[in-house]
Amino acid sequence: MEAQKGSSKAKWAKATGVSRSGYYTWLEERSKREARRNALVKTVDRVFHKKGKGHYGAERVCGVIRLEGGKASFGKVKAIMDEHKWVSSHCKRRSKGTTDSRKARGLELKNLVKGLKITQAFQVLASDISQISTPEGNEYLCQILDVWTNVVLGYAQQSRKTADIVLKAMASTQGRWQIPKGIIFHSDRGSQYTAKEVMAQISAYGLQLSFSDVGKPGDNAWSESFFSILKKEIIHQQPCLSREEARVRIFEYIETFYNPSRAQKRLGYLSPIEFMRKSQHENMISLP
Repeated sequence: MEAQKGSSKAKWAKATGVSRSGYYTWLEERSKREARRNALVKTVDRVFHKKGKGHYGAERVCGVIRLEGGKASFGKVKAIMDEHKWVSSHCKRRSKGTTDSRKARGLELKNLVKGLKITQAFQVLASDISQISTPEGNEYLCQILDVWTNVVLGYAQQSRKTADIVLKAMASTQGRWQIPKGIIFHSDRGSQYTAKEVMAQISAYGLQLSFSDVGKPGDNAWSESFFSILKKEIIHQQPCLSREEARVRIFEYIETFYNPSRAQKRLGYLSPIEFMRKSQHENMISLP
């Protein structure tokens, strides 16, 4: 009926067995559906490009929209993203491990997080070191994060994978946060973490040393996950052309996106900092 121009709508309605009011109601509803879809397209565009920096998949985009009070089904959001070819930066490429724990196999190192129920911020800190490749040579990034909130508390980056990178990351953490004494500092058994000066310094901060079991990288899944996310979102898509570029991009990623803005499913689609503040309010405790 809409496409026919030669006769009145009344005649076409009679010929097709529908009412004129039903036809105009259908037109009105179609316009509303199109308006809702156009509005959803704009929202998905904003969340994917502006808020997510091109890193969010359809499920995370849905989560953010719902957190903001909007409505979004996974099927509709995915269809919109597929139609516009808005593809998350995440891929199946795996990070290369860099840990050599052979020298620590004979040490009596305890795993304090095995079976531990983590329920609050500043209960367990996790740390690891990962390699960032550049044409000028490898860079190494050491991070320390709070396991409950995923906030990256401190980090250090340098061209050599030596024990002092852990000391620098720990100094960065202590300089920015009031780390309570007695909490657990967990890492793998890499020689950088089992070095006498590192173990002594961490103990001097009043922290409990904890180490993954031999051959169990999953014991430090929190750090593995962070490095996987970082590399998928800013390294694999656009490799760093120099050491300086790697340092600048990693700094900007952690400080301006990951900590304050990046929505995470486990955190109810809040960012790490937002989740930490929410936890602080709900538990009525004073965090650093």
